[in-house]
Order: sequence, then structure tokens, then C-alpha cells
Amino acid sequence: MYTSLLGFTVVAALLTVSPGPDFAVVLRTALGAGRRAALCSALGIATGCFVWGLAGAAGLTAMLSASRVAYDALRIAGAAYLMWLGFQALRSARRAARTPAGAAASETPAEALRDGPEALEGGVTADGPRTPWRAFRTGLLTNVLNPKVGVVYMSLLPQFIPHGAPVVATTLMLVAVHAVLGMLWLGAVALAVHRARAVFRRPRVHRRLEQLTGTVLFGLGAAVAAETAR
Repeated sequence: MYTSLLGFTVVAALLTVSPGPDFAVVLRTALGAGRRAALCSALGIATGCFVWGLAGAAGLTAMLSASRVAYDALRIAGAAYLMWLGFQALRSARRAARTPAGAAASETPAEALRDGPEALEGGVTADGPRTPWRAFRTGLLTNVLNPKVGVVYMSLLPQFIPHGAPVVATTLMLVAVHAVLGMLWLGAVALAVHRARAVFRRPRVHRRLEQLTGTVLFGLGAAVAAETAR
């Protein structure tokens, strides 16, 4: 069990740091709504891992692999959601470009406070998740609507379950390892953005990063949609 756990930790760490929708969502949330909301998004993503882990233990991911229609339907839903998140980010960047440069600076602390405490830390985008619950939901849906997570779990986890070990308990333990690694990595991203907020709060930098994350999210969704349509 120890050898299997160690081997899975190494593989899961490599999967965790690979750029993808999760990273883009947490980055954009950290830029738009602050550290707390970004951590909630990361928690939602980690919760999505447990959803897929339970689904895999129950055989649902095997059903998705066997049923092309069900798999494609979930992929299309996930692609549409990523493209919507990307569109929101690009629209927010476009609105920011139309805002006078001194508008943000002229906002008083009392006006910022009306947008919530995170607005004082790093600002809140027009379309960003303003509340911890919305941030959590965004992270959760980003993960749950990505069937590749379920397929990876179905193909990867059995290789690290020792013979004779309880399948459900061991599966959840491995998923917990992946979720913890994800929280550590995405949490580090959120904290790094928070520490560099003085740079990221500059209107031009913030707008460019919104454009970048929006383009990445929209591109990832479009790529999934195009692959599904083949």
C-alpha cells in the first residue's frame, strides 16, 4: 500500500501542475475576486475530484466510457461552460478597457466596501464570482463537467489499488491525495496572486490577464467542442 500510495502521489503531482481549466479558473477568480474566493474555487475543484472518485467507484465513469452519447453530452456541456467562463472574462476585459483610467482610483473605501471585503483586496470584476459560494460552484462545475477527469480516474486509479485492498476505501484515499495536492497547488497560485496584488491591480495588467485567461478558457472549451464534433 505504501509503494502504491507513493507512486500515485508522484503521478498525481504531475497531473496537478499541468496547466488546464482548473488553473485558469482559479487564476481568474484570484484576479477578479481576491484570495478568499480563489481558495473557494480551489475547494470546489477538490470537491469535484471526490464526485468523480465516488462515480468511478460506483462504475459511472465506466458507463460514460462505454456510452459514446453520454460521454459526448457531458463533454459538450463542459465545453459550453468553459466557453461561457471565457466569454465572461473577455467581456470584463472589454468593459475595463472602456473605463477611464482614474475611475478605479477615484472609488472611495466606502464605495469599495459595498462590493464586499474582497473588493478592498484586489477588486471584483463585473462578471467574477463575488461570493465564496459562487466561487465554489464555479470550481465544482469546472471539474464535474469535465469527463476526462472521470476517465483518467477510471484508467489510473485501479493501477494503484493493491490486490485484496478495499476498492472504495482505497479509491477515496487516492482521490484525497489528488485533492490535497490540488488544493496546495491552486492555493499557492491564489496566494501568489494576492501577494502580487499591487501589480495585478494596475488596470492594464489586470485587463491583459483577463484577456489571457478568457482566451485560454474559451480556447479550451472550443477545442473540446471541436474534438467532440469529429
